[in-house]
Amino acid sequence: MSEVIINGLIEGGKATNGPPFGPALGPLGININNVVSEINSKTAAFAGIRVPVKVIVETSNKSFVVEVGSPQTSALIMRELGIQKGAKTKEEVPGDITMEQVTKIAKSKEASLYGESLKDRVTQVLGTCVSMNITCEGGSAKEAIKKVKKGEIEVK
Repeated sequence: MSEVIINGLIEGGKATNGPPFGPALGPLGININNVVSEINSKTAAFAGIRVPVKVIVETSNKSFVVEVGSPQTSALIMRELGIQKGAKTKEEVPGDITMEQVTKIAKSKEASLYGESLKDRVTQVLGTCVSMNITCEGGSAKEAIKKVKKGEIEVK
């Protein structure tokens, strides 16, 4: 039994028979359309966002498994706020996020990769907000991180 793993980054719901999966799957003799269809159904919720996808092919019986990773935190923040980019300058504030939105994003992140507790994942999302110069409920995202760590902002 031989296993082949193919990784790619695709826009949610828009995989095609072209790169990155088509050329890699063709020589393995599996139905590319079936793989693309499964990728698109599993990533449809991430429309407009690039998502990491792993296709694991068992060459002995031509079976496959599609695993969808978590999109970048910055992409989830931009989708949540309806913006296209983070700040270009330190003075620019491209958006203001609520703690409810931060928690929603944190809950969508894989615990094993982004911290075991929801509190850890919330601070990670807020850290991304800091780098994008996005405020949190009208104030600094750095201050929100401090308040979460001190327990002044309850995360649930």
